[in-house]
Amino acid sequence: MDIPILYEDENIVAINKPPGLIVHSDGRTEEPSVADWVIEQYPDMANVGEPWVSPQGQTISRPGIVHRLDRVTSGVLLLARNHEAYVFLKDQFQNRTLEKEYRAFVYGKPKLTHGVIEKEIVRIRSIPPRWGVKRASEEKKHRIAITEWNLVDTGVDEATGEAVSFVAMFPKTGRTHQLRVHFKDLGFPIVCDPLYAPKKACVLGFSRTALHAFRISITLQSGEKQSIEAPLPEDFKKAKNLLNIA
Repeated sequence: MDIPILYEDENIVAINKPPGLIVHSDGRTEEPSVADWVIEQYPDMANVGEPWVSPQGQTISRPGIVHRLDRVTSGVLLLARNHEAYVFLKDQFQNRTLEKEYRAFVYGKPKLTHGVIEKEIVRIRSIPPRWGVKRASEEKKHRIAITEWNLVDTGVDEATGEAVSFVAMFPKTGRTHQLRVHFKDLGFPIVCDPLYAPKKACVLGFSRTALHAFRISITLQSGEKQSIEAPLPEDFKKAKNLLNIA
């Protein structure tokens, strides 16, 4: 597997995860994963982190994996090279002291140029599994999910006439499918999302969900602040060109 390294020191590795690649096995299928790449490139990281037990009871290794990205999502993924770094990074995720920025193309044109979404996310019984926002009539079971966002630019897909927008998203929490669910609920689902916009045409040439983990800013164990950025992938660049976005 050819996975670009964005940043590396003695404690962490930051990679640019390609779309379509899973972070670790789900216990149901056998396919290449980031976890496999880690073991191949950094065998000393094999026992770093915490394993995951699948619903089928299988123990899945997650070497150095502190957080995850959906299969369809590209961009920055952090890996810990030792136990101390794992605990240090995990604490930043849990206490929300790091900053994450995503970029996405969404259907429609928001009337506002920025906003904050604060809605609890709950699991919907379906196959494949999906998530949605909790309605007022439902019992509160989970913690609130928070997403800030800014509108970068708007345009129209010439092939379909569909209005689309380029958006910067700043999740303050890390719930499953948070950005995909929040923007569906807002009325602007992410382009080419098979779960949350299944009846929409995949515009702007996308063949996967148009979501990219663009930047993550963390504190290193030295106390230094480090911002790590994953360049926009080719499908994003082509979409921007189609919309004449700089």
